[in-house]
Amino acid sequence: MLCLQTKDTLSMNSLWEAAKKSPFLTSANCEAKMSTTDNQLVANRTIAAAAAETYSCEYGSSKYYALCGVGGLLSCGITHTLVTPLDMVKCRIQTNPAKYKSIVTGFKVSVAEEGMRGLVRGWAPTAIGYSAQGVCKFGFYEAFKIVYANALGEENAYVYRTGLYLAASASAEFFADIALSPMEACKVRIQTMPGFPATLRAGAPLIYQQEGLNGFYKSLVPLWMRQIPYTMMKFACFEKTVELLYKHVVPKPRDQCTKGEQLVVTFAAGYIAGVFCAIVSHPADTVVSKMNAAKGSTAGETLKKLGLMGVWQGLTPRIIMIGTLTAAQWFIYDAVKVWLGLPRPPPPEMPESLKAKLAAAQH
Repeated sequence: MLCLQTKDTLSMNSLWEAAKKSPFLTSANCEAKMSTTDNQLVANRTIAAAAAETYSCEYGSSKYYALCGVGGLLSCGITHTLVTPLDMVKCRIQTNPAKYKSIVTGFKVSVAEEGMRGLVRGWAPTAIGYSAQGVCKFGFYEAFKIVYANALGEENAYVYRTGLYLAASASAEFFADIALSPMEACKVRIQTMPGFPATLRAGAPLIYQQEGLNGFYKSLVPLWMRQIPYTMMKFACFEKTVELLYKHVVPKPRDQCTKGEQLVVTFAAGYIAGVFCAIVSHPADTVVSKMNAAKGSTAGETLKKLGLMGVWQGLTPRIIMIGTLTAAQWFIYDAVKVWLGLPRPPPPEMPESLKAKLAAAQH
């Protein structure tokens, strides 16, 4: 046990040291406990406003990752639970398009058959599953981003930053979906299978009794197919959109914006990213809904039955849901980081060494 604890401590310390060397830290002073009277810029760090702030932890410390996980829990858990009615109608359109022809029809039929209370079917597995997913998604993303950036080095991390965002988010989502899959299986059955128990405490034991552990993980591969492209788009598109908004739209530098103004930019970038996320991941989302609603089906069989047009059923409500969801998630996550006093590095800037090389190449 002592040996395992020692290994964990060494691993955490290594990750912390990597964070201190991260190229993403060179554009902002993210060290903790800076004096408000000391505005002297650290070498290679350009944002003077950041130097005057006091943070609750160091960038890349174990506490930093833990609090980022809390931000992810709140952002994903709250937002997905709030849109449970729209998610339920979307799933029903995907699994039974003949009965639930559109968003409006889906709501009307659902309310007529089950009352207003029926619109929140599946809220418990949604809240638990997506809270667990949020912890892994955002916490691991922050960790993988630092590790991969440090492995690439300062210049390459800047040049290939989009690829870095894609790799870090894909890695994080791989683990996040393992946490989500059991609750996702319960949620879809509760929302779409006639006669299935309406509560998690009754539904989960029934799935285990009938299908064993496989019942909770049989749609994990399609879930990866849905969520990994979605998350890659969510993080990479968001990071690049924030960068472009501050460069071309916002009339003043980020360090001159108030935290409220920065959060508005976060929300706008999140919504833009969300629209692209919905489109990229929708075919796999339809397959996941169909598979969980049909006992014993496989991804290949489900895809063959749906056909080319069938995988796009329910796209409109999903664009509305995911666009709003993604914007709200980024807003909540960034707001929690502000509230908890976490370091929030600005968009990356070209390293001085790379500027010098480019200037030398032009002469």
